[in-house]
Amino acid sequence: MSTTRTAAVTEAAGRLVDRAAATAFAPYQTATLRIGLSGLWLFYLVRHWPDRLGMHGPDAPLSWEMAQSWAGPGAFDALLWWPGRAYYEFFYLLAIAAAAAVLVGWRTRTASVVMALGILSFQHRNEFVTNAGDRLLHILALYLIFTRCAQVWSLDARRVRRGNGRDVTGIVLWALSGTAVVLLGATGRLIVPWVVTLGVLWLALGLWWAVSTYAPEVPRSVCDRIANLVHNGALVVIAFQICIVYACAGWYKIPGSTWREGSAVYYALHQEFLTSWPMLSEALTSSSTLVLAMTYGTVIVQVAFPFALLRRKAKNVLLVLLIGEHIGIGVLMGLPYFSMVMIAADAVFAPTVLLVWLGRTSGRIGRRLLDGKADGEVDGTADGGGGAPGPAPASASGSASVPAPAVAGPGS
Repeated sequence: MSTTRTAAVTEAAGRLVDRAAATAFAPYQTATLRIGLSGLWLFYLVRHWPDRLGMHGPDAPLSWEMAQSWAGPGAFDALLWWPGRAYYEFFYLLAIAAAAAVLVGWRTRTASVVMALGILSFQHRNEFVTNAGDRLLHILALYLIFTRCAQVWSLDARRVRRGNGRDVTGIVLWALSGTAVVLLGATGRLIVPWVVTLGVLWLALGLWWAVSTYAPEVPRSVCDRIANLVHNGALVVIAFQICIVYACAGWYKIPGSTWREGSAVYYALHQEFLTSWPMLSEALTSSSTLVLAMTYGTVIVQVAFPFALLRRKAKNVLLVLLIGEHIGIGVLMGLPYFSMVMIAADAVFAPTVLLVWLGRTSGRIGRRLLDGKADGEVDGTADGGGGAPGPAPASASGSASVPAPAVAGPGS
Protein backbone atom coordinates (compact mmCIF):
# COMPACT_ATOMS: atom_id res chain seq x y z
CA MET A 1 0.00 0.00 0.00
CA SER A 2 2.78 2.42 0.96
CA THR A 3 4.71 1.53 -2.20
CA THR A 4 1.67 2.29 -4.35
CA ARG A 5 1.12 5.59 -2.57
CA THR A 6 4.79 6.53 -2.97
CA ALA A 7 4.66 5.72 -6.66
CA ALA A 8 1.52 7.84 -7.08
CA VAL A 9 3.13 10.80 -5.29
CA THR A 10 6.28 10.43 -7.37
CA GLU A 11 4.28 10.32 -10.58
CA ALA A 12 2.26 13.40 -9.60
CA ALA A 13 5.44 15.29 -8.70
CA GLY A 14 6.94 14.30 -12.05
CA ARG A 15 3.91 15.62 -13.93
CA LEU A 16 4.07 18.87 -11.96
CA VAL A 17 7.76 19.37 -12.73
CA ASP A 18 7.20 18.51 -16.39
CA ARG A 19 4.39 21.04 -16.65
CA ALA A 20 6.49 23.71 -14.90
CA ALA A 21 9.36 23.05 -17.30
CA ALA A 22 7.18 23.14 -20.39
CA THR A 23 6.02 26.76 -20.16
CA ALA A 24 6.79 29.97 -18.28
CA PHE A 25 3.59 30.74 -16.38
CA ALA A 26 1.99 34.18 -15.99
CA PRO A 27 3.90 36.09 -18.70
CA TYR A 28 1.53 39.06 -18.56
CA GLN A 29 1.60 39.20 -14.77
CA THR A 30 5.41 39.20 -14.62
CA ALA A 31 5.55 41.81 -17.39
CA THR A 32 3.17 44.00 -15.38
CA LEU A 33 5.36 43.51 -12.31
CA ARG A 34 8.43 44.46 -14.36
CA ILE A 35 6.80 47.63 -15.66
CA GLY A 36 5.40 48.57 -12.26
CA LEU A 37 8.61 48.10 -10.26
CA SER A 38 10.92 49.71 -12.81
CA GLY A 39 8.48 52.57 -13.42
CA LEU A 40 8.25 53.32 -9.70
CA TRP A 41 12.01 53.16 -9.26
CA LEU A 42 12.52 55.42 -12.27
CA PHE A 43 9.95 57.85 -10.87
CA TYR A 44 11.75 57.81 -7.51
CA LEU A 45 15.11 58.65 -9.09
CA VAL A 46 13.73 61.41 -11.30
CA ARG A 47 11.53 62.83 -8.54
CA HIS A 48 14.50 63.13 -6.14
CA TRP A 49 16.97 64.42 -8.70
CA PRO A 50 17.04 67.91 -7.12
CA ASP A 51 17.59 66.38 -3.65
CA ARG A 52 19.87 63.53 -4.65
CA LEU A 53 23.08 64.94 -3.15
CA GLY A 54 21.47 65.44 0.26
CA MET A 55 19.77 62.03 0.33
CA HIS A 56 22.41 59.56 -0.82
CA GLY A 57 25.24 61.74 -2.12
CA PRO A 58 28.25 63.59 -0.71
CA ASP A 59 26.04 66.12 1.13
CA ALA A 60 23.92 63.50 2.93
CA PRO A 61 23.75 63.75 6.76
CA LEU A 62 25.08 60.19 6.83
CA SER A 63 28.54 60.91 5.45
CA TRP A 64 30.48 58.56 3.21
CA GLU A 65 32.74 57.51 6.09
CA MET A 66 29.80 56.97 8.45
CA ALA A 67 27.96 54.95 5.81
CA GLN A 68 30.98 52.69 5.41
CA SER A 69 31.04 51.94 9.12
CA TRP A 70 27.24 51.62 9.20
CA ALA A 71 27.03 49.10 6.33
CA GLY A 72 26.87 45.52 7.51
CA PRO A 73 29.30 42.83 6.39
CA GLY A 74 28.48 41.59 2.91
CA ALA A 75 26.05 44.41 2.12
CA PHE A 76 26.16 45.44 -1.52
CA ASP A 77 26.64 49.20 -1.83
CA ALA A 78 28.28 50.40 -5.02
CA LEU A 79 27.98 54.01 -3.82
CA LEU A 80 30.67 53.27 -1.22
CA TRP A 81 33.24 52.07 -3.72
CA TRP A 82 34.58 55.54 -4.47
CA PRO A 83 33.94 58.90 -2.77
CA GLY A 84 33.26 62.14 -4.58
CA ARG A 85 30.49 63.68 -6.59
CA ALA A 86 31.64 62.62 -10.07
CA TYR A 87 31.29 58.91 -9.33
CA TYR A 88 27.98 59.48 -7.54
CA GLU A 89 26.54 61.36 -10.54
CA PHE A 90 27.71 58.60 -12.88
CA PHE A 91 26.08 55.90 -10.76
CA TYR A 92 22.85 57.89 -10.43
CA LEU A 93 22.59 58.24 -14.22
CA LEU A 94 23.41 54.53 -14.62
CA ALA A 95 20.57 53.67 -12.23
CA ILE A 96 18.16 55.83 -14.25
CA ALA A 97 19.27 54.17 -17.49
CA ALA A 98 18.86 50.67 -16.02
CA ALA A 99 15.37 51.44 -14.71
CA ALA A 100 14.33 52.87 -18.10
CA ALA A 101 15.74 49.80 -19.88
CA VAL A 102 13.77 47.42 -17.66
CA LEU A 103 10.65 49.54 -18.08
CA VAL A 104 10.67 49.19 -21.88
CA GLY A 105 12.10 45.67 -21.79
CA TRP A 106 15.43 46.41 -23.48
CA ARG A 107 18.16 43.86 -22.63
CA THR A 108 16.06 42.95 -19.63
CA ARG A 109 18.24 40.17 -18.25
CA THR A 110 21.26 42.45 -17.87
CA ALA A 111 19.30 45.61 -17.03
CA SER A 112 17.28 43.89 -14.27
CA VAL A 113 20.51 42.87 -12.50
CA VAL A 114 21.88 46.43 -12.71
CA MET A 115 18.57 47.87 -11.50
CA ALA A 116 18.37 45.52 -8.50
CA LEU A 117 21.96 46.24 -7.49
CA GLY A 118 21.27 49.96 -7.85
CA ILE A 119 18.26 49.72 -5.54
CA LEU A 120 20.37 47.89 -2.96
CA SER A 121 23.13 50.49 -3.22
CA PHE A 122 20.89 53.50 -2.70
CA GLN A 123 19.07 51.88 0.21
CA HIS A 124 22.27 50.80 1.94
CA ARG A 125 23.82 54.23 1.42
CA ASN A 126 21.22 55.89 3.66
CA GLU A 127 18.65 53.59 5.24
CA PHE A 128 17.12 56.47 7.19
CA VAL A 129 15.24 57.73 4.11
CA THR A 130 13.63 54.37 3.29
CA ASN A 131 10.35 52.77 4.34
CA ALA A 132 8.52 49.47 3.99
CA GLY A 133 7.75 50.17 0.34
CA ASP A 134 11.47 50.51 -0.44
CA ARG A 135 12.17 47.23 1.34
CA LEU A 136 9.55 45.37 -0.65
CA LEU A 137 10.78 47.00 -3.85
CA HIS A 138 14.31 45.72 -3.45
CA ILE A 139 13.11 42.23 -2.48
CA LEU A 140 10.87 41.96 -5.55
CA ALA A 141 13.56 43.47 -7.78
CA LEU A 142 15.91 40.65 -6.77
CA TYR A 143 13.25 38.03 -7.52
CA LEU A 144 12.51 39.70 -10.85
CA ILE A 145 16.02 38.85 -12.09
CA PHE A 146 15.09 35.16 -12.27
CA THR A 147 11.83 35.61 -14.17
CA ARG A 148 11.27 35.72 -17.92
CA CYS A 149 9.47 39.01 -17.53
CA ALA A 150 10.20 40.32 -21.04
CA GLN A 151 8.19 37.79 -23.03
CA VAL A 152 5.48 40.38 -23.74
CA TRP A 153 5.24 44.18 -23.80
CA SER A 154 8.98 44.57 -24.35
CA LEU A 155 11.52 45.56 -26.98
CA ASP A 156 13.24 42.22 -26.38
CA ALA A 157 10.12 40.31 -27.45
CA ARG A 158 9.80 42.45 -30.57
CA ARG A 159 13.46 41.88 -31.43
CA VAL A 160 13.04 38.11 -31.09
CA ARG A 161 10.01 38.09 -33.39
CA ARG A 162 11.80 40.15 -35.99
CA GLY A 163 14.93 37.97 -35.86
CA ASN A 164 17.62 40.57 -36.50
CA GLY A 165 20.46 38.05 -36.81
CA ARG A 166 23.66 38.27 -34.76
CA ASP A 167 23.11 40.13 -31.50
CA VAL A 168 26.16 42.41 -31.43
CA THR A 169 24.74 44.68 -28.74
CA GLY A 170 24.08 41.75 -26.45
CA ILE A 171 27.65 40.45 -26.91
CA VAL A 172 29.11 43.87 -26.11
CA LEU A 173 26.98 44.25 -22.98
CA TRP A 174 27.91 40.76 -21.84
CA ALA A 175 31.63 41.44 -22.35
CA LEU A 176 31.47 44.79 -20.54
CA SER A 177 29.55 43.39 -17.59
CA GLY A 178 31.97 40.46 -17.25
CA THR A 179 34.96 42.81 -17.38
CA ALA A 180 33.38 44.99 -14.68
CA VAL A 181 32.83 42.00 -12.38
CA VAL A 182 36.43 40.82 -12.84
CA LEU A 183 37.95 44.27 -12.24
CA LEU A 184 35.77 45.01 -9.21
CA GLY A 185 36.61 41.64 -7.73
CA ALA A 186 40.34 42.02 -8.41
CA THR A 187 40.44 45.47 -6.76
CA GLY A 188 38.53 44.30 -3.69
CA ARG A 189 35.43 46.38 -4.34
CA LEU A 190 33.34 43.19 -4.53
CA ILE A 191 33.68 40.54 -1.86
CA VAL A 192 33.99 36.89 -2.89
CA PRO A 193 30.31 35.90 -2.43
CA TRP A 194 29.18 38.75 -4.69
CA VAL A 195 31.87 37.93 -7.25
CA VAL A 196 30.70 34.33 -7.33
CA THR A 197 27.00 35.30 -7.53
CA LEU A 198 27.46 37.83 -10.32
CA GLY A 199 29.95 35.55 -12.07
CA VAL A 200 27.44 32.70 -12.14
CA LEU A 201 24.76 35.01 -13.56
CA TRP A 202 27.23 36.29 -16.16
CA LEU A 203 28.24 32.77 -17.22
CA ALA A 204 24.59 31.70 -17.36
CA LEU A 205 23.77 34.57 -19.74
CA GLY A 206 26.74 33.67 -21.93
CA LEU A 207 25.77 30.00 -21.98
CA TRP A 208 22.18 30.92 -22.84
CA TRP A 209 23.33 33.03 -25.79
CA ALA A 210 25.78 30.40 -27.05
CA VAL A 211 23.25 27.56 -26.88
CA SER A 212 20.49 29.66 -28.42
CA THR A 213 22.76 30.75 -31.27
CA TYR A 214 24.87 27.71 -32.15
CA ALA A 215 23.51 24.58 -30.42
CA PRO A 216 21.12 22.10 -32.06
CA GLU A 217 17.49 21.73 -31.06
CA VAL A 218 17.91 19.39 -28.07
CA PRO A 219 20.33 21.57 -26.01
CA ARG A 220 18.21 24.63 -26.79
CA SER A 221 15.12 22.82 -25.55
CA VAL A 222 16.89 21.74 -22.35
CA CYS A 223 18.04 25.30 -21.60
CA ASP A 224 14.57 26.62 -22.32
CA ARG A 225 13.02 24.14 -19.90
CA ILE A 226 15.54 25.05 -17.20
CA ALA A 227 14.76 28.74 -17.72
CA ASN A 228 11.05 27.95 -17.39
CA LEU A 229 11.67 26.10 -14.13
CA VAL A 230 13.67 29.01 -12.73
CA HIS A 231 10.99 31.48 -13.85
CA ASN A 232 8.15 29.50 -12.33
CA GLY A 233 10.08 28.95 -9.12
CA ALA A 234 10.72 32.69 -8.82
CA LEU A 235 7.03 33.34 -9.54
CA VAL A 236 6.02 31.04 -6.67
CA VAL A 237 8.45 32.83 -4.35
CA ILE A 238 7.05 36.24 -5.36
CA ALA A 239 3.48 35.08 -4.72
CA PHE A 240 4.52 33.57 -1.39
CA GLN A 241 6.28 36.80 -0.39
CA ILE A 242 3.16 38.85 -1.06
CA CYS A 243 0.99 36.38 0.85
CA ILE A 244 3.38 36.60 3.80
CA VAL A 245 3.14 40.41 3.74
CA TYR A 246 -0.66 40.32 3.92
CA ALA A 247 -0.87 37.45 6.39
CA CYS A 248 1.61 39.04 8.80
CA ALA A 249 -0.07 42.46 8.47
CA GLY A 250 -3.49 40.96 9.19
CA TRP A 251 -2.57 38.64 12.06
CA TYR A 252 -0.35 41.28 13.67
CA LYS A 253 -3.32 43.65 13.87
CA ILE A 254 -5.60 41.20 15.68
CA PRO A 255 -3.96 41.48 19.16
CA GLY A 256 -4.11 45.30 18.99
CA SER A 257 -6.79 46.77 21.23
CA THR A 258 -7.89 49.47 18.76
CA TRP A 259 -8.27 46.87 16.00
CA ARG A 260 -10.39 44.66 18.24
CA GLU A 261 -12.50 47.65 19.27
CA GLY A 262 -12.96 48.68 15.63
CA SER A 263 -11.46 52.17 15.98
CA ALA A 264 -7.94 51.72 14.54
CA VAL A 265 -8.75 53.33 11.18
CA TYR A 266 -10.00 56.46 12.98
CA TYR A 267 -6.67 56.96 14.75
CA ALA A 268 -4.67 56.08 11.63
CA LEU A 269 -6.45 58.75 9.59
CA HIS A 270 -5.90 61.40 12.28
CA GLN A 271 -2.12 61.13 12.60
CA GLU A 272 -0.84 64.66 11.98
CA PHE A 273 2.37 63.54 10.28
CA LEU A 274 0.48 61.20 7.91
CA THR A 275 -2.81 62.94 7.14
CA SER A 276 -2.74 64.49 3.65
CA TRP A 277 -6.40 65.54 3.39
CA PRO A 278 -7.69 66.35 6.90
CA MET A 279 -11.16 67.33 5.70
CA LEU A 280 -11.56 64.10 3.72
CA SER A 281 -10.30 62.02 6.64
CA GLU A 282 -12.71 63.81 8.94
CA ALA A 283 -15.62 63.13 6.60
CA LEU A 284 -14.80 59.41 6.34
CA THR A 285 -14.43 58.98 10.08
CA SER A 286 -17.53 60.96 11.02
CA SER A 287 -19.57 57.74 10.93
CA SER A 288 -18.69 55.24 13.63
CA THR A 289 -20.33 52.47 11.60
CA LEU A 290 -18.10 53.20 8.59
CA VAL A 291 -15.01 53.30 10.80
CA LEU A 292 -15.96 49.94 12.31
CA ALA A 293 -16.52 48.43 8.85
CA MET A 294 -13.21 49.73 7.50
CA THR A 295 -11.28 48.54 10.55
CA TYR A 296 -12.68 45.02 10.63
CA GLY A 297 -12.73 44.84 6.84
CA THR A 298 -9.02 45.61 6.64
CA VAL A 299 -8.14 42.76 8.99
CA ILE A 300 -10.51 40.28 7.35
CA VAL A 301 -9.30 41.01 3.82
CA GLN A 302 -5.60 40.79 4.71
CA VAL A 303 -5.96 37.56 6.67
CA ALA A 304 -8.24 35.94 4.11
CA PHE A 305 -6.33 36.83 0.96
CA PRO A 306 -3.78 33.95 1.04
CA PHE A 307 -6.63 31.46 1.48
CA ALA A 308 -8.72 33.14 -1.23
CA LEU A 309 -6.10 32.15 -3.82
CA LEU A 310 -7.72 28.72 -3.83
CA ARG A 311 -10.91 30.23 -5.29
CA ARG A 312 -10.56 32.43 -8.37
CA LYS A 313 -13.69 34.54 -7.83
CA ALA A 314 -12.94 35.12 -4.15
CA LYS A 315 -9.36 36.06 -5.03
CA ASN A 316 -10.48 38.61 -7.61
CA VAL A 317 -12.93 40.23 -5.17
CA LEU A 318 -10.34 40.51 -2.40
CA LEU A 319 -7.76 41.77 -4.89
CA VAL A 320 -10.04 44.67 -5.79
CA LEU A 321 -10.57 45.44 -2.11
CA LEU A 322 -6.82 45.36 -1.41
CA ILE A 323 -6.07 47.69 -4.32
CA GLY A 324 -8.76 50.03 -3.04
CA GLU A 325 -7.19 49.86 0.42
CA HIS A 326 -3.78 50.82 -0.98
CA ILE A 327 -5.27 53.68 -2.96
CA GLY A 328 -6.84 54.92 0.25
CA ILE A 329 -3.54 54.65 2.13
CA GLY A 330 -1.73 56.50 -0.63
CA VAL A 331 -4.25 59.33 -0.82
CA LEU A 332 -5.38 59.73 2.78
CA MET A 333 -2.14 58.92 4.61
CA GLY A 334 0.38 60.46 2.23
CA LEU A 335 2.12 57.16 1.39
CA PRO A 336 1.71 56.95 -2.40
CA TYR A 337 5.05 55.26 -3.07
CA PHE A 338 4.37 52.42 -0.64
CA SER A 339 0.86 52.01 -2.01
CA MET A 340 2.02 51.87 -5.63
CA VAL A 341 4.66 49.25 -4.81
CA MET A 342 1.98 47.09 -3.20
CA ILE A 343 -0.38 47.56 -6.15
CA ALA A 344 2.42 46.58 -8.56
CA ALA A 345 3.06 43.47 -6.46
CA ASP A 346 -0.66 42.64 -6.42
CA ALA A 347 -0.61 42.56 -10.23
CA VAL A 348 0.95 39.08 -9.98
CA PHE A 349 -2.52 37.82 -9.05
CA ALA A 350 -4.45 39.86 -11.63
CA PRO A 351 -6.56 37.97 -14.21
CA THR A 352 -4.72 37.42 -17.48
CA VAL A 353 -7.70 38.44 -19.61
CA LEU A 354 -7.88 41.79 -17.80
CA LEU A 355 -4.17 42.47 -18.34
CA VAL A 356 -4.36 41.58 -22.03
CA TRP A 357 -7.38 43.86 -22.45
CA LEU A 358 -5.59 46.70 -20.69
CA GLY A 359 -2.53 46.17 -22.87
CA ARG A 360 -4.51 46.19 -26.11
CA THR A 361 -6.54 49.20 -25.04
CA SER A 362 -3.46 51.20 -24.05
CA GLY A 363 -1.80 50.16 -27.31
CA ARG A 364 -4.71 51.44 -29.38
CA ILE A 365 -4.82 54.70 -27.43
CA GLY A 366 -1.07 55.13 -27.82
CA ARG A 367 -1.18 54.57 -31.58
CA ARG A 368 -4.01 57.08 -31.94
CA LEU A 369 -2.12 59.68 -29.96
CA LEU A 370 1.26 59.14 -31.59
CA ASP A 371 0.80 58.25 -35.21
CA GLY A 372 -2.88 57.45 -35.84
CA LYS A 373 -2.34 53.83 -36.93
CA ALA A 374 -5.33 51.62 -37.60
CA ASP A 375 -6.73 49.87 -34.56
CA GLY A 376 -6.74 46.53 -36.30
CA GLU A 377 -2.95 46.07 -36.11
CA VAL A 378 -1.89 44.15 -33.04
CA ASP A 379 1.69 44.36 -31.84
CA GLY A 380 2.87 42.41 -28.79
CA THR A 381 5.23 45.14 -27.68
CA ALA A 382 2.50 47.74 -27.52
CA ASP A 383 -0.64 45.87 -26.69
CA GLY A 384 0.30 42.44 -25.41
CA GLY A 385 -1.21 40.51 -28.28
CA GLY A 386 1.94 39.32 -30.04
CA GLY A 387 3.48 35.89 -30.17
CA ALA A 388 2.66 32.56 -31.59
CA PRO A 389 -0.98 31.53 -31.48
CA GLY A 390 -2.15 28.84 -29.14
CA PRO A 391 -3.51 28.45 -25.63
CA ALA A 392 -1.55 30.09 -22.84
CA PRO A 393 -0.77 28.14 -19.66
CA ALA A 394 -2.76 28.71 -16.53
CA SER A 395 -1.35 31.81 -14.89
CA ALA A 396 -0.85 32.63 -11.24
CA SER A 397 -4.31 34.11 -11.31
CA GLY A 398 -5.91 31.00 -12.77
CA SER A 399 -7.62 32.99 -15.50
CA ALA A 400 -8.83 32.04 -18.94
CA SER A 401 -6.65 31.27 -21.92
CA VAL A 402 -5.18 34.05 -24.04
CA PRO A 403 -2.73 34.14 -26.96
CA ALA A 404 0.69 32.83 -25.89
CA PRO A 405 3.62 35.28 -25.84
CA ALA A 406 6.78 35.06 -27.86
CA VAL A 407 9.76 33.50 -26.08
CA ALA A 408 12.49 35.99 -25.23
CA GLY A 409 15.75 35.31 -26.97
CA PRO A 410 19.39 35.68 -25.93
CA GLY A 411 20.49 39.01 -24.56
CA SER A 412 16.95 40.07 -23.68
